[in-house]
Amino acid sequence: MSKLIALATSIAVLGGVWAFLALNPLAGAALVWVGFIAWGCYFHTGGDNAALQKTIAGMIFGAVMAGIALALVSGGALAGLGALGAPLIIAATVFPLVAVAGMNLLSVVPANVYGYAATAGLALTAGTAGNATMMNMSNPVLLVAVSVVLGALFGMASGKLAGMLGK
Repeated sequence: MSKLIALATSIAVLGGVWAFLALNPLAGAALVWVGFIAWGCYFHTGGDNAALQKTIAGMIFGAVMAGIALALVSGGALAGLGALGAPLIIAATVFPLVAVAGMNLLSVVPANVYGYAATAGLALTAGTAGNATMMNMSNPVLLVAVSVVLGALFGMASGKLAGMLGK
């Protein structure tokens, strides 16, 4: 089996397993789409142990920064500035996504951005922006973080399975 077909097969099989888990026993604790973002991030970051670490660290860092923005906006910070309040908070919380790139674990700026975007997107579409400080799975930061870890681990597993199938 060619390496490409081995990888396609491993991702298809494990992708189905991931979808089953996230939509059934892990429903409410993991998001299929965030897991797939982390899975892709793992491969575009190099598909090795360092990529696993950078994907998880970067995406969770981004999620935390989005959580800070969500908490500030939901809490009314800078509300006195009207329509400028939320954009200023967003600007202040996206700046670190790139500024930290000198740190090895946070050096993959796209991973940082994916975590931020996934968290903000989830919170804004699910109406959970006000839950960014909750200590349960209604907190979009926690839900994204769990999904990132599991998705990145599935990415690593699919790479290992592809290696076995391609031999």
